[in-house]
Amino acid sequence: MTVVTPASIESVSWDDERAVRLRAAMDEEMGARYASAWEDWNAEAAQRAQAAFTVDPADIRATFLALVDGEPVGHAALRRLGEEWELKRVVTLPGHRGRGVSRLLIAAVEDTARAEGASRLILQTGDRQPEAVRLYEWLGYEPIPIYSPYEVIPMSLCYARRLH
Repeated sequence: MTVVTPASIESVSWDDERAVRLRAAMDEEMGARYASAWEDWNAEAAQRAQAAFTVDPADIRATFLALVDGEPVGHAALRRLGEEWELKRVVTLPGHRGRGVSRLLIAAVEDTARAEGASRLILQTGDRQPEAVRLYEWLGYEPIPIYSPYEVIPMSLCYARRLH
């Protein structure tokens, strides 16, 4: 049985310093997980991958933090990507994983997407994030083909969920 952490969800700006810190922590963790995958990449391929992961703040429609005892422990955002709505940068700090924090964040993003008129939400994750894949599939996200701009990242896994 999963114990749900009593977390509150707060809507913040993309450049909120707490959100920036959580994304930096995510980047550090993902950098370590994928370090060996990037070893054989040439500079041009690495540059294309970096461009694919770059987020234009103007495309962000909502950013959420999960707070436990007033401390930020999780982050998720909603991005407009062309005609699609994309779940971005879902992270829960390691000491708070498995307690429902990411589910609360994803629900906040999904509610916002619905309010904006979205009929589905897409996301990109990677093949070295099995816990993320399990969560997304448990929540009803289904695999879809790799979409732009992530086609330059062969370890990409992409998902979508219909919003009702």
